[in-house]
Amino acid sequence: MNLKDDKKINAGYPPPQGGDGGGDKAGNNLKKYGDMFEAANNLVFELAKELRRNMTEAERKLWSHLKQGIGGLKFRRQHPLKNYIADFYCHKIKLIIEADGGIHNKPDIKQYDENREADLKEWGYEVIRFKNATILYDEENVIRKISEKVDELKNKR
Repeated sequence: MNLKDDKKINAGYPPPQGGDGGGDKAGNNLKKYGDMFEAANNLVFELAKELRRNMTEAERKLWSHLKQGIGGLKFRRQHPLKNYIADFYCHKIKLIIEADGGIHNKPDIKQYDENREADLKEWGYEVIRFKNATILYDEENVIRKISEKVDELKNKR
């Protein structure tokens, strides 16, 4: 397990300690549940910054497409959502795109991913996952599938 995967996993269960979910100097909580960050705390924001600086090759390749926008929509990378960090996220249609390395084949990580995805779906998010190898070696198909999902969700909202 590399440092990046370990930190991503630890950003979920249990929720990170510390931080107050954001706020101003007077202590007013500015990040509320249901907002763009689902009240993510400061620790999750710091971890997201680190993950943006240390993206995998597959994440960099996918980001090179997503940062241009798909279907006229803006995507963000390593986006905090409560106690999770989405690899890629489109707020307008609540779409999360995950790039999964080999660690996601381990039984305990698969269970974590299932629990995480259930939470995200309960909060109204749509999640699609791609294996890193698929992103690296079949990027045209990956972008097509993302475009189809974007169109589907745009039509729903």
